[in-house]
Amino acid sequence: MTKLETRFESLTSLSVVEQADAVARGDTTAVALTEAALAAFELQNPSINAVIWLQQDAALEAASALDAMQRAGRPLGPLHGVPLAHKDMYYQAGKPCTCGSEIRKNFVPDYTATVIERLHAAGSLTLGGLNMAEFAQNPTGHNAHFGDCCNPWDLAYCTGGSSSGSGAAVAARCVGASLGSDTGGSIRLPAALCGVTGIKGTQTRVSRYGVMPLSFSADNVGPLARSARDCARIMSVIAGHDPKDPTSAPNPVPDYEGALTGDIRGLRVGVPTNYFFDEIDEEVNAAFVQAMTVLADRGAVLVPVTLPHMADISAYGGIVSRCEGAAIHGQWMRDAPESYSVHLSARLYGGNAIPAVMYLEALNRRGAILQSFAHDVFGACDVFVAPALRTKVPTRYETDIDSGRDGTIEAFMNVSINTRPANYLGLPSASVPCGFDSNGLPIGLLVHGRPFAEGRVLKVADAYQRDTDWHLQRPPIAA
Repeated sequence: MTKLETRFESLTSLSVVEQADAVARGDTTAVALTEAALAAFELQNPSINAVIWLQQDAALEAASALDAMQRAGRPLGPLHGVPLAHKDMYYQAGKPCTCGSEIRKNFVPDYTATVIERLHAAGSLTLGGLNMAEFAQNPTGHNAHFGDCCNPWDLAYCTGGSSSGSGAAVAARCVGASLGSDTGGSIRLPAALCGVTGIKGTQTRVSRYGVMPLSFSADNVGPLARSARDCARIMSVIAGHDPKDPTSAPNPVPDYEGALTGDIRGLRVGVPTNYFFDEIDEEVNAAFVQAMTVLADRGAVLVPVTLPHMADISAYGGIVSRCEGAAIHGQWMRDAPESYSVHLSARLYGGNAIPAVMYLEALNRRGAILQSFAHDVFGACDVFVAPALRTKVPTRYETDIDSGRDGTIEAFMNVSINTRPANYLGLPSASVPCGFDSNGLPIGLLVHGRPFAEGRVLKVADAYQRDTDWHLQRPPIAA
């Protein structure tokens, strides 16, 4: 196959909402959408390495069952007939779940993650598991066990991590959306670097039952998709309390998609005066400034805000994630240390050296810092925005931390410097495409909200996308 057949290309070009609506109207079928997605993976994956496993026969069988439901006049869910593929860390009974690792390469869980059950109940089907950073612990997309994921805009560049396969597969038009996870930016970074849209909700907004843990206090589940509207539809399905996850919030789930009116007149958009713009690349800053013009033209009021406690937020966030990661992996690190990549071993062993009093201090200070942050920032604005990266998208060579080359550690760590604060604070945060750099790689814009204001974050993201077409651009590999 040298190119996607015309009948398949028209289907893979559809967003999640467009796919579901087309099935509901009878314009296409779940089988046709699934065949198109599988054909796209067959064509694109040898280049982008976004897949760890696919189960074609099982997917087509599930699609046939969904079409039979429709023919029988059964009620249709909001994602009926939509094929998806997810980061390979979501448990599905009887299905592989490698977690991007050597240790779990043969792991087959006997129960299913709540979010997967909710997506299936809404009518979607799952094609397989997508490539990811080993145990979701790097921001670039490197993987020593399954190979690096490659950016569809230019294969030499990073996809962002740790949901690397999710960002690449959505950008390459293999699937319309994918679940990622976000502990320090792992949804928003692949979204930014691959030119798609992604959101992490408020901490506890989405159930984590049946999802590989990384950091008890910072893990989040959320979608990467083509648009804010796609993300809103998926968030409406997966958000909400889960009795199987006692940490999930009981707050009712609003109609995220219904709130996307495009009207942001009078909404106060905070523009930080500190932290996010330190040593920022000129091209990235220019794209950000232009994005602010788009929001202002829509009626938003731009408000300068100074973000408090940023040094503490950065330090405490690192302590929490390192300590909790070391605790989760303690037994495996003792039994099979050789199964970990070099940089992950260094990170996990380092977590064991952090005193318990420092970890407890980081947890104890979190509430007070969030309260102060909310008062100072969200007292002045309704959302605040920032560039997703301070630099242009780096290459895989520049950020190959396991190589030991000079400068790779700094380049590696700089990728997630702007996304990490939202995880310690537990804030909802989305990334939307806002331009391209001189290398032809995407630039991302972050939108942050107060706790449980995912609807407002998505509303701003959607309003921006109504007046821009960055999120509609196709990478060369999918053109």
